[in-house]
Amino acid sequence: MSLTIGSIAPQFVLFDQHGEKISLESFKGKKHVVLLFYPFSFTGTCTGELCALRDDLGLFQSDDVQLLAISCDSKFTQRIFAERERYTFPVLSDFWPHGEIAKAYGVFNEAAGCALRGTFIIDKEGVLRWQVINAMGDARHIDDYKAAIASL
Repeated sequence: MSLTIGSIAPQFVLFDQHGEKISLESFKGKKHVVLLFYPFSFTGTCTGELCALRDDLGLFQSDDVQLLAISCDSKFTQRIFAERERYTFPVLSDFWPHGEIAKAYGVFNEAAGCALRGTFIIDKEGVLRWQVINAMGDARHIDDYKAAIASL
């Protein structure tokens, strides 16, 4: 199940890799949000995708845009993963209740116990403007995000 473009994005409060609470609401009226769900920390495709974003971070994290990455790994795993890969953007834990936010966004894979590769762009008013959902093994294309952000 995917969300409807033009609908209000599901709200959340999650812990980042530093144990700080991050809420979607905190960006309302301030920044567009690129919300990126990924299956597992420390896996090849997930690490590659996040490193590509890290290496081109100026587009995804600025005065106007905030990147938030989410997996169902614990905040402790997220901290080690973010430190190892030098991620300076928030890496959020949807660990408990397990996958609750991934479920709200329609990207939780019950059989595997993890999120699919879902990306959602939410405008400053909290409205969903773009989304793409890929299977666990299908990497996303960074150029698609760039075009979607440019259209805001």
